Amino acid sequence: MNTKSASIIAASVVGVAALVGAAYYSGMKQTQKAPESAMQLPVAGQLKAGAQTPPSHPQANASASAGANAPPAQAGKVQVDPNAKFTHFRVGNRNVKSMFLEEKVLWVGTSGGVIRYDTSTDNYRLFDARNGLLSNGIFHVSKLGDKILAGTYGGGMSLYDPVKDTWENYNIPDGLGDAFVYGALTVKNGDVWVATWSGVNRIRGGALKDRSKWDLYTVENTKNGLPNDWVYGVAEGKNGEIWLATEGGLARYKDNKWDNWNHAKGLGAPFEKVKDDIKFNTDPAQVSEHHAKQKEEMGLKGITVAYNPNYIVALQVDNDGVVWAGTWGGGLARFDGKTWRNYTVAEGLPGNHVFMLHQDPKGKLWVGTNAGLARMDGDKFTVMTTEQGLFSDNVFSMATGPAGDQWIGSFGGVAHLKAPPK
Repeated sequence: MNTKSASIIAASVVGVAALVGAAYYSGMKQTQKAPESAMQLPVAGQLKAGAQTPPSHPQANASASAGANAPPAQAGKVQVDPNAKFTHFRVGNRNVKSMFLEEKVLWVGTSGGVIRYDTSTDNYRLFDARNGLLSNGIFHVSKLGDKILAGTYGGGMSLYDPVKDTWENYNIPDGLGDAFVYGALTVKNGDVWVATWSGVNRIRGGALKDRSKWDLYTVENTKNGLPNDWVYGVAEGKNGEIWLATEGGLARYKDNKWDNWNHAKGLGAPFEKVKDDIKFNTDPAQVSEHHAKQKEEMGLKGITVAYNPNYIVALQVDNDGVVWAGTWGGGLARFDGKTWRNYTVAEGLPGNHVFMLHQDPKGKLWVGTNAGLARMDGDKFTVMTTEQGLFSDNVFSMATGPAGDQWIGSFGGVAHLKAPPK
């Protein structure tokens, strides 16, 4: 991606020293001396060895949130160099797990709260447990009607009303399957689907206030139609079918019927193909009984590195109705409803752990991995890393602006890459 400059011209953050580890800071080398109140930060790069944690592990992410230092300021302004080809914004020792761009306002979900960043004024505001959320750990941010929806680590699902400036929280007593919420989606018929750690909710007609409209689908009550209760993502198909990413494979719900696919049916590349490219030596199954049991059930007990092709970390249905699934070490899987094809490092993918999938307004598929960001061009990949401007090579989230500029989230920060001139 040679349209992006590899030289860093940094923005400076003025008067926000109290924000370390919580809201946006700008990065890097500066063209002029910053005011004394500005925070000087080191050049971004890859995480130190051993710093990565499984992006979906609730205990790990919750502990990151709990490790904050002084309470961060809740509002401020970022000074950004308008001439910069790209800018880095830091969020401290936290993951940027989700981003949602609404016109000129960027909503950023981190493991330390939700940040509202007005890209037209550079004003930001931090929402956390001090002003309405039940948990600072945010896994998902999107829109539900006229409200902003946040899926949290342990605090349920929260809705922000921008008119009233208040948060409304939904949790297990309201019908939610679990307090850990990984995704939410309003589908064409008006139903709201919510992915949780203990199954998937369907709220018929989006009637959140009516407890009788809340359904919960689990492995048990679907008679294994849902392959695993840990539901990591939800997407709507071209014909109204619901696709679900789980720790045990891909599920489809259509006309009250369930189907599912796992590695044995074609999901994810075989271990022999990817074993030399597994970069995470720490296997979650070695420290988690839950992961160990799941791996044993899938016939992967003898594999002691971070590889589980049944575990879908990211999900996207493209404009043609093709399903794309990002796996934990098994690469990127493509499913057209009948056949699977798997893409790995051998096919040009930068890494085999796929954390994020994003389709931009032009229909291009972007793949966030443990070793960089890839844009899919036909069957080939164009790769971007820190050398081209990423904050980190571990890419967890992404949003694309109307002009083609990109916001790319990782552990510790966000890179804003401006669109090349037309």
